[in-house]
Amino acid sequence: MSSSSSTRRTFLAAAVAARGVASCLAADEPVVNRPLKIGVSTYSFWQFRDQRAAIEDCIDTAARMGFDGVEILEKQMRDQSPGYLQSLKRRAFSHGLELCGLSTHQGFVSPDAAVRCENVLMTCRSIRLAALLGIPTMRVNTGRWGTTRSFDDLMANKGIEPRLPGHTDDEAFGWVIAALEACLPTAEECGVVLGLENHWGLGRTAEGVMRVVDAIDSPWLQVTLDTGNFLDDIYPQLERIAPKACLVQAKTYFGGGKWYSLEIDYDRVGAILRKTGYRGWVSLEFEGQEDPATAVPRSLDLLRKAFA
Repeated sequence: MSSSSSTRRTFLAAAVAARGVASCLAADEPVVNRPLKIGVSTYSFWQFRDQRAAIEDCIDTAARMGFDGVEILEKQMRDQSPGYLQSLKRRAFSHGLELCGLSTHQGFVSPDAAVRCENVLMTCRSIRLAALLGIPTMRVNTGRWGTTRSFDDLMANKGIEPRLPGHTDDEAFGWVIAALEACLPTAEECGVVLGLENHWGLGRTAEGVMRVVDAIDSPWLQVTLDTGNFLDDIYPQLERIAPKACLVQAKTYFGGGKWYSLEIDYDRVGAILRKTGYRGWVSLEFEGQEDPATAVPRSLDLLRKAFA
């Protein structure tokens, strides 16, 4: 057989195979359901208590308890040197765990353009940090007015605080949208999806979160859905943001929460996520007073059942 004949046969075989693959991909087949992967935020082992829990210890504990992955709270990291970052990747890999998310803090609600610029630069540094860790998604916040100094007072008022005198919410939404748009080129370059969390400030409600996400309309800005941060009309608000979710943070409150406790129906949350076709990670954020050594495994069991 000539070389050209052999080449033609190889090409034709590849073309037939490609058509077969295309046919399979185009077939109207149902998506195979699988249990969602369950990770745990390192915050669950610390909660900003006096003694900071080392990320390395959190990874070891997560593996021992049977989690699939770990979400890292950036403020919990002891440094950001390349050696430290690679040691965390190696440690997770050695346990068969994935680093599934990075949770960061920033605030774009400020009339001072220099403050907003510094927060954009800080957020871009965090995006690059996530990329170095091999993390695919990063939590971001809108920020808040900061007129309520005490976080205890803020929680007592369900996250609502007065605006800065002389400014409006419309103005603040403009600041947040422009700041996040400035972060998106770095997110795309690094392959890290930003997830705007329903957190305090302008992201306190589903309406506020979606106002920002819809205005920007980018695949690199989605939603980090937190099950414990809507204090009113929980399930309708979760339904509103669920279609854009790129990560789910699932709160539990065994032993009672520090500021509040919610009785979250995780079977109902699971149904909401299945309805939207959510296939991403669920990351536990334990926020109760019980010892994490007992409460975190209890939480994992609860989430495994709800998201199976």
